Amino acid sequence: MTKEDLLKAAARARAAAYAPYSGYLVGAALLAKDGGVYVGCNVENASYGLTICAERAAVFAAVAAGRREFSMLALSLGGGGAPCGACRQVLSEFAPELPVVVGDGDGAPFREFALNQLLPEAFGPGNL
Repeated sequence: MTKEDLLKAAARARAAAYAPYSGYLVGAALLAKDGGVYVGCNVENASYGLTICAERAAVFAAVAAGRREFSMLALSLGGGGAPCGACRQVLSEFAPELPVVVGDGDGAPFREFALNQLLPEAFGPGNL
């Protein structure tokens, strides 16, 4: 699967996002090492702390399907951005060097990061 294909899957997930409070729609597509793609979108809640980000929704869907190894994450969101700290930590649990591709879903150039660039010195099992 190409980066562009994964970004398209993230854009489709973004269309399903529920963000009536912020208006900030995010879609994620997580590519498992076996080729499966797991998507998620942000779902807000009037009790803001109960909101879930698209990235964690995708990770949790993949884990629920028995996947634990990932090769790429694509995000579709407007106005730039990158995964929040909580999402970076959850992703790091499974793939500390995960390539992350961020696009706006409208065909503009995308940005690429390695997760360990976004979360250097992440807390992990070795810290327990």
